Amino acid sequence: MRHILFTLLLTLALAANALAGGFALNSPDLRDGGTVAPAQVLNGFGCTGANVSPALVWTDPPAGTKSLALTVYDPDAPTGSGWWHWVVFNIPASARALPSGAGSGKAALPAGAVQSRTDFGAPGYGGPCPPPGKPHRYVFTLFALDVERLDLQPDAPAAMVGFNLNAHALGTASLTATYGR
Repeated sequence: MRHILFTLLLTLALAANALAGGFALNSPDLRDGGTVAPAQVLNGFGCTGANVSPALVWTDPPAGTKSLALTVYDPDAPTGSGWWHWVVFNIPASARALPSGAGSGKAALPAGAVQSRTDFGAPGYGGPCPPPGKPHRYVFTLFALDVERLDLQPDAPAAMVGFNLNAHALGTASLTATYGR
């Protein structure tokens, strides 16, 4: 009887996992719901972090994924429209990770990937550095896309990239970390 109960519970657990989908974004440098480490904090605007983009890993993009894109967004920035910290598109569908420093020029992005302009005015990773006060949320979102590449220039603004990402998204995976000072 125990064997049957165990088999039934295992089958239900595997079925629930399959129904939930396996597309997930994780990081050895960030924990979902955790605090951004000094290594990922901006070195500027009064902050003294190392400004190194975190390592990111993902699993099981949806069927039909032809490319991937990543955004890092602070919805709490006092701008009226948030703040884009990192925008990368045309990541090959076969990729399953970005190494630490890929957005900071300390490691390579996958071949063909394009870093676009952020709200700092240039491409590349710009770490958190909110004004003093309540901690801000930093939402790392990986988009699975139905096109092999977005036909955008490397200096395309984040809003233009975001429009295209939402038009071609098969699914998303995200994690959110906070930082305050």
